[in-house]
Amino acid sequence: MGHDHAHHHSGKNLKIAFFLNLGFTILEFFGGVYVNSIAIISDAVHDLGDSLSLGLSWYLDKKSKQGATSKFSFGYSRFSLLGALINSLVLIGGSVYVMSEAIRRIMAPEASDANGMIVFAIIGVLVNGYAAYKLSGGKSLNEKVVSWHLIEDVLGWAAVLVVAIILKFYNNLYLDPALSLLITVYILWNVTKRLKETLFVFLQGVPEGVSLNSIEKELLSIEHIDSLHHSHIWSLDGEQHVFTTHVKLKSINDLNELLKIKNEIKSTLKLYHFEHYTVEVELDKETCGLA
Repeated sequence: MGHDHAHHHSGKNLKIAFFLNLGFTILEFFGGVYVNSIAIISDAVHDLGDSLSLGLSWYLDKKSKQGATSKFSFGYSRFSLLGALINSLVLIGGSVYVMSEAIRRIMAPEASDANGMIVFAIIGVLVNGYAAYKLSGGKSLNEKVVSWHLIEDVLGWAAVLVVAIILKFYNNLYLDPALSLLITVYILWNVTKRLKETLFVFLQGVPEGVSLNSIEKELLSIEHIDSLHHSHIWSLDGEQHVFTTHVKLKSINDLNELLKIKNEIKSTLKLYHFEHYTVEVELDKETCGLA
């Protein structure tokens, strides 16, 4: 019940963030033209990419809630992970674009309309700040990556606000691009870490916080279990984990002993809250046939 409740909120929060970001992007385009600010128009292009990314995240998050089918026997949980991967790549691309623009501005400084920048910066901080707040408690990798989109925008507009206020009193054309570079490098560092985490889950690495060795030791402590092989742990989406193993038994005299061991195995694995687990039990002289 708690897991479904969290998934429901993830979709709702992504929907809110998408519409807020899209609405503000449209406002930016018209506002940038009105105040004749290439900085705001450039940010509108960046936010358009964010909006498309958020829309995709919303769709994939919704898709991930569908149940299992004959084609996707585990369901669509990994679609949410796909959203996190695409979002990371989009955000890295957007960050590279912002850095190139900042370097270009340093090479060829341009004056900006400080008053217009202040108005849009305040709106930008409020809109993106609210959207980031809605996603700040997200647990899925998709939500975490998307939240960095929004945090980047909040920091970017906060920087614009500070720079615009300074420009009203002190005309320094290098301040805006220099600050943009610092913020973008910070965001790029964090997104790269998220991308590494997402790729690790995609490549079916053992989830963080779960020890395969510890689980094997606990199972081997059960009486009549001789050895384990083909033990695997991976994650569907960074939250829902799967475990499989083959258990080799010894000195089994009757069916009741076998049932008792199977119940002990289930009791041990339930402590780890796996979304799904499969245990193949093999008797003394039995082999699984998987070399």
